[in-house]
Amino acid sequence: MSELQRLVGEELLQPVDPRVAAVAAAIAARHGQASRAVLFYGSCLRERQLDGLMLDFYLIVSDYRSAYPAGWLAGANRLVPPNVFPFAHGGLTAKYAVLSEADFHRLNGPETRNVSVWARFAQPSRLVWSSDRAAEDRAVAAVARAAPTLLSAALTELPNDQPPLDLWRGAFALTYSAELRAEKKGKGGSVVDVDPQRYLRFTAPALSAARAEGRRQAAGWRRRRIEGKLLSVLRLAKASATFAGGAEYIAWKINRHAGTDIRLAGWQKRWPLLAAITLAPRLIRSKAVR
Repeated sequence: MSELQRLVGEELLQPVDPRVAAVAAAIAARHGQASRAVLFYGSCLRERQLDGLMLDFYLIVSDYRSAYPAGWLAGANRLVPPNVFPFAHGGLTAKYAVLSEADFHRLNGPETRNVSVWARFAQPSRLVWSSDRAAEDRAVAAVARAAPTLLSAALTELPNDQPPLDLWRGAFALTYSAELRAEKKGKGGSVVDVDPQRYLRFTAPALSAARAEGRRQAAGWRRRRIEGKLLSVLRLAKASATFAGGAEYIAWKINRHAGTDIRLAGWQKRWPLLAAITLAPRLIRSKAVR
């Protein structure tokens, strides 16, 4: 086991609020024997606050066909991963994204231009449920790919001689620019500043892992931005079929992160994709979404 994998394993296995573990177990139960691991991540983990917020999880499954009773959901997950679903358990609300073990490994690595998965798992996360030790080991190995992927990609665009925390801040800022995001400018820095010592511990092992694997990423952040925003739109379109209450959630998230006061009409709640299309120009012009 590499130094980075050791750090990742220790971080993933840190204890969480029992309510989080209960939600994770319920998510896994929903998909039966296909469930392999559930990871908790995002603002609720960083802020250590659960009530009144929406918890973020990734469900890792053995394969998509076994995870769903409906074949079209498996096809959608395979074509435009991940599928995202709302969930509620024990008085908490959550959403969870579904990836196969193979896709989770691939999407954390440098073979994937899109930043969505490796940007999130270069940040702290917790492995709150796993089906067995093999699933746990695979989750650790996949997550350990994320930080080297992030830093090696960022160093094609950023100065290579800056202090470690500035490198992380700049790297996350690049990833936020490559998706449709509602967060205010400077969010990449605030993610690091929640726990700077964590990022200092991870810097040398992540860079060493990137060098050991001979990672070479062509400078392509302009392409990442174009593809990433288009992929965000595709995922939003797919979510209109899988995410009940999706329009209300999107409005809530934008209001919370961008300080806006979006209020949806009845038809926008019923047709989240059309709501997104009609709101997008105004949100982009106002820079509530970038």
